[in-house]
Amino acid sequence: MEKEIYAGIDVSKDTLDVAIYGEQRHWSFANNQSGIGEVVSMLKGLSPELVVLEATGSYEVLLAAELGTGGVPTAVVNPRQIRDFARSVGMLAKTDTLDARIIARFAATVKPTPRPLPDTEAQELGDVIARRRQVVEMITAEKNRLGKARRTVKPRIQAHIEWLDEELDDINTILRQKVEDSPIWREKDKLLESVPGVGPNLAITLLAELPELGTLNRKQVAALVGVAPLNRDSGTLRGKRTSWGGRKTVRNALYMATLVATRHNPLIKRFYERLCAVGKAKKVALNACMRKLLTILNAMLRYRSCWHCQVAQLIGPCS
Repeated sequence: MEKEIYAGIDVSKDTLDVAIYGEQRHWSFANNQSGIGEVVSMLKGLSPELVVLEATGSYEVLLAAELGTGGVPTAVVNPRQIRDFARSVGMLAKTDTLDARIIARFAATVKPTPRPLPDTEAQELGDVIARRRQVVEMITAEKNRLGKARRTVKPRIQAHIEWLDEELDDINTILRQKVEDSPIWREKDKLLESVPGVGPNLAITLLAELPELGTLNRKQVAALVGVAPLNRDSGTLRGKRTSWGGRKTVRNALYMATLVATRHNPLIKRFYERLCAVGKAKKVALNACMRKLLTILNAMLRYRSCWHCQVAQLIGPCS
């Protein structure tokens, strides 16, 4: 029986450090097109069961895409998972070589499920969304400064806010055009926005940053986004279940859409009011509504069904 191979790659801005679980060998490549080609070629030759790399602020995207295109099973994981795992096995020292080895050990022990990366178009859309988020944050910051600014700088802050508002309008136009240019995205966007409470911001965020939507079951997608309650029990202690982790940007967009849905979506509104009526804290009720809305959206994309069809399945035919 052949030995199963698990590889870990520590990704930085300039280098790619590769380690194989159970081996002392270590490879280092430049994080550029040539180095990525060498890594992919080497790993394809080894036929690993799984390759794991950390999400490191976009430095890993090109490598993960090339590995996926080359048919190498790849999982991109949250760096916190790796550090927690390292502490659990008593590995506190940190170097590029040690990081690659602990990632390989994590791959062999935990065996995270390989996830498909967004395609190039979705990655570009994600970049535009990230830029939109930055512009919105800058507008908020400048408006906060405007209230406390003296007369000498107020006109300059106001001028910057006006420029940022124009930039935001341009970005929104680009986002909408990208969706319109893709028949697949256009269909998905139409389905998502048919749900009361779901607007362009959530729909586009889901398209770009949650490509798994419609391919997972409800528990998996809830855990991926970070709206699944996790147990905090130990011995006889029964702690409160809380939701944490997951994809923060998706969760933030889902939160805002759910706030609207608790007022204007009959199904979510009824669910929210029922939870509050039995004594659930509003925050807990809202989190449950986020999970329910996400479950509905996941089912809609899986079965390519409209909002009215989902309502008919959940509460009977619409009048």
